[in-house]
Amino acid sequence: MRILISACLLGTCCRYDGGGNRQEWVAELGQRHELVPVCPEQLGGLSTPRPPAERQGDRVVTSTGGDVTAAYEKGAAETLALAKLLNCQAAILKERSPSCGRGTIYDGTFSHTQVPGDGVTARRLLEAGIPVYGESQVPQAFLDLEGADL
Repeated sequence: MRILISACLLGTCCRYDGGGNRQEWVAELGQRHELVPVCPEQLGGLSTPRPPAERQGDRVVTSTGGDVTAAYEKGAAETLALAKLLNCQAAILKERSPSCGRGTIYDGTFSHTQVPGDGVTARRLLEAGIPVYGESQVPQAFLDLEGADL
């Protein structure tokens, strides 16, 4: 199965602060499935490093007050186009991100307060019918993806 995965989870230094979020389970996942790394923020034209951003309703704003909604929307569109082009059947994305977050994101106050919601890219993939998992759901995702007829 071909799976989109947040590039930062592979250890790619593409986070807003220039770091990565390497996860040990990625190697095992890569032995079972073909992984397609993506960073929607970079696909949307944002640099690394960049100011932290959070969702505020339908907008995405930086901690310095800049509106980066257009870049996040472009990154989501590019990620969806890639998913369709490569026939990706699922996505595993970085939790709490304003782009990739699935189920929980930060509330837009930059106070580390979490609220229910999805990032811009996660929402776009879900609307297109692509299952999206956060990295803490990977053990369950293994079970779902192994037996699923996707």
